[in-house]
Amino acid sequence: MAQDTAPSLQPGTMQARVAACTACHGAQGRAGADGYYPRLAGKPQEYLYHQLLNFRDDRRQYRPMAHLLAGLPDAYLHEMAAYFAGQHVPYPPPARVDVPGPTLEAGRRLALSGDAARGLPACASCHGASLGGLLPAIPGLLGLPRDYISSQIGSWKSGQRRAATPDCMADIANKLTPEDIGALTAWLSSQPVADTYGPEPAGSLHLPAECGSQAQR
Repeated sequence: MAQDTAPSLQPGTMQARVAACTACHGAQGRAGADGYYPRLAGKPQEYLYHQLLNFRDDRRQYRPMAHLLAGLPDAYLHEMAAYFAGQHVPYPPPARVDVPGPTLEAGRRLALSGDAARGLPACASCHGASLGGLLPAIPGLLGLPRDYISSQIGSWKSGQRRAATPDCMADIANKLTPEDIGALTAWLSSQPVADTYGPEPAGSLHLPAECGSQAQR
């Protein structure tokens, strides 16, 4: 009988530590194949770290993640976040989104210009002109499946996903209509990701609102 020649995971290594993560989020955290598990690779370290804390401490609710993280110390999670933040792998081409042109244009306007009359800042005002995120803790918005983006906005609206007070994303999500969400998620998920895509330097943007997660370093 042929023996399995695949190398075993050595206890105590980072590869062993993140094996449970990559089982769902893909090799190097490049995203799960089913579109449900988002990309981890290349996201800001502090953003990833905060999400690990949020799952562990029940501010973001998904029982398998909470179970995996229960009891793990902060420093251990910070090292895991650093590992995934340092992974830089290509993005796949965006999925085709079958929506009318006016819907895509409405999504583009919300993402890049916002709607001042309703107090909705542009996504780009916090997530960067290229929507690649902002160091140290604001993630990029491109390269994510439409259903995933929609589900996260829904979680902010329902209170299943929370951040430190003042929770600026919850405030924004609660102002979005179902039509807004449909347009915004269609446009974001249909955008190609450039090779240079990544978070902008800390302090390079003047944020339009005070966000508690930005102060939670």
